[in-house]
Parts: sequence; structure tokens; C-alpha cells
Amino acid sequence: TERAFQKQPTVFLNRKKTAGPKSRKPLRYTRNVGLGFKTPREAIEGTYIDKKCPFTGNVSIRGRILTGVVQKMKMQRTIVIRRDYLHYIRKYNRFEKRHRNMSVHLSPAF
Repeated sequence: TERAFQKQPTVFLNRKKTAGPKSRKPLRYTRNVGLGFKTPREAIEGTYIDKKCPFTGNVSIRGRILTGVVQKMKMQRTIVIRRDYLHYIRKYNRFEKRHRNMSVHLSPAF
């Protein structure tokens, strides 16, 4: 869907050709993001280009890790998740259910 030539900014594509075996795997930048997350096989072997992917792109994982339930998957590389929480009301000494919808990036690695 993108019109421009897609490439990873960390990979140099115009390398000099050397005499030798031709069975080189394509150049691809992947990294281990830590925090107990394994790099998916699709990120290592895939051909997608996503600058917002934590495994192949230029973003770092920091702060809190959010969890939620997927509501919609209609956008390109973006999903809407629902986060439920309880809000305390002092007058009635009870909690009420509330929720927030968040748009979050969905990497093609997943």
C-alpha cells in the first residue's frame, strides 16, 4: 500500500558485491527488546518494514506494559483495545465499572 521504496534505516543496501557463495540471506535488522519478550520468528524471517515495530524498528519499550481486550482491527497496523477498570465512589462506598478505548500500534510481527 505504501508508494515509496520501503527499507530499514539501519541496513545499508548498496554493499559491494564480493566473489564467493551467493547463498546469503537478505539483510534484516532485528533486536532483542528484553523484558521477557522473545523476538517473533516473523520479525526475523519476514520482509515487512515497520518503523514503529519494537523488534525491527526504531522504538524502545519503556514505562508500563498495558493489557487490554481487542475491540476493533479495521485500521492498518493499528487496533483499538478496551481497558476496564473500577472507579471508587465515596458517597456510596462502592465501585463502578468504567472503561477506556485506546488506539495502539499492531506490528506485523504479531
